Amino acid sequence: MSQNKAEVRGSSELFMRFGLPLVLLLLTVLFAWVEWLRWGLVITLPLLGIAVLDFFQRKHSLRRNYPLLSRMRWLMEDMRPFLRAYVVEGDLEGRPFNHDERSLVYARAKGQLDSHPFGTELDVYSDEYEWLAHSIVPNEEAPAEWRVDVGSQQCARPYSAALLNISAMSFGSLSANAIMALNKGAAAGNFYHDTGEGGLSRYHKEHGGDLVWEIGSGYFGCRDDNAAFDPAKFADTAQLDQVKMVEIKLSQGAKPGHGGVLPGTKVTKEIAAARGVPIGTDCISPPSHSTFSTPVGLLEWAAQLRELSGGKPVGIKLCVGKPHEVFAIVKAMRETGITLDYIVVDGAEGGTGAAPVEFSNRVGAPLREGLILVRNALVGAGLKDQIKIAAAGKVHSGAGMAMNFGLGADWCNAGRAFMFSLGCVQSMNCHTDHCPTGIATQDATRQRGLVVMDKAERVTRFQRHTLHALREMVIAMGLDDPWQIAPCHISERLNSARSDSIDRIYNFLEPGQLLADPGGTQYARDWAIASAYSFGMAACQQ
Repeated sequence: MSQNKAEVRGSSELFMRFGLPLVLLLLTVLFAWVEWLRWGLVITLPLLGIAVLDFFQRKHSLRRNYPLLSRMRWLMEDMRPFLRAYVVEGDLEGRPFNHDERSLVYARAKGQLDSHPFGTELDVYSDEYEWLAHSIVPNEEAPAEWRVDVGSQQCARPYSAALLNISAMSFGSLSANAIMALNKGAAAGNFYHDTGEGGLSRYHKEHGGDLVWEIGSGYFGCRDDNAAFDPAKFADTAQLDQVKMVEIKLSQGAKPGHGGVLPGTKVTKEIAAARGVPIGTDCISPPSHSTFSTPVGLLEWAAQLRELSGGKPVGIKLCVGKPHEVFAIVKAMRETGITLDYIVVDGAEGGTGAAPVEFSNRVGAPLREGLILVRNALVGAGLKDQIKIAAAGKVHSGAGMAMNFGLGADWCNAGRAFMFSLGCVQSMNCHTDHCPTGIATQDATRQRGLVVMDKAERVTRFQRHTLHALREMVIAMGLDDPWQIAPCHISERLNSARSDSIDRIYNFLEPGQLLADPGGTQYARDWAIASAYSFGMAACQQ
């Protein structure tokens, strides 16, 4: 019996390996023999040729052992993201964004109905459920719109920012058409567009939308021939009226502590011009900045950028890593008297065109923990009244914005949500230059599918409808504005039987508490080792 089974398995294996090429060979002979079937040779001959090539090639063992049939594996791998998204996964299962989250953005971008029937699909007794506290007396008199003034006492030209803006995404990572559509949408909706660290290109300027110029460790657009920061080049661009704020990128959520790399094959003439690098050479952002090495050095450089820009707000963007480094920057502000105008907190759930898997999966604090720590650092050191906080990391809805406000944010930035508004289908091909929607590619034939005028309107609509949803939540909570949302208004489940408000799960410091009684806080160790004159890695390890 066992011998018979072995023979059957052997026969099946033999058929799997060579059955398809043999069938093709027989069909080819048949088609060649029967005159009225010879049209079939158009199909069988190329496939038979591929099978022969597979059998004799030496690079791929599967193709050598399973001619032609093994190619189905690669085809299915290419189709896997689409098959999962459209056929297999449930409405709440997709990652990074599930079907319901993407559908919400699409509906708002298109101006379609964004309501949901038949109740929530969330399990309200699982830890996936968290909620905002509504009021018995909603406030229908809440203002129709809010903006936030960004700029400390040291800023000569403060900026009035919208509460939802386009997060940092570089030209090079995104296509020219995508950049133009985002900027035109921002101009129409009166919100800002962050350039990303890839420099300020002509496409950012095309439609006149407000810009935040992000400066990363590569100093693209303001670097000299030795890749060092060039003050004169920076001033020329920073003083453009379209540039409203300057943002120093210390790290980003998807790959904190890791410099970006744009391969030389993607560095076209236009990208080279925007970044100030040679055409066709690898465009590398070092992991750290060369302009400073200490917290005080960072602030002195920020002050220089503010002066060179003509007094515009200057801030930093970071994904929180070691808490004592955040406290070191806070101590430096208190000791030098130099203050930042704002801090953008990016969460580890943030996106990028490409990142090492280990970094995107295992490095950096999630937005919630990072936002709370930065909020506590500024409030505890008595600086929050001068320095604003922005939150970035999977922001896509009014509810998500409301929760960020409750944790200390003054406004929010979104990246991938605005990509969805352009038509992104989460194909997971951002790093391959094969983006099917023309958003994350430099392929001109793919970019053609992205019509700037049409997509710009979708960008504007998504931002407007999301802010409308935020306003409705503020009204339902009985508040006057989103800055009144407090941690006690947000609840989450600890398990299926217990829940509590956020302020009883996380500790929120009182104003000045880090100065008056640091030892009585959860940050006692990190505050003690933080120094204004060193980022203190050695001290942290002792």
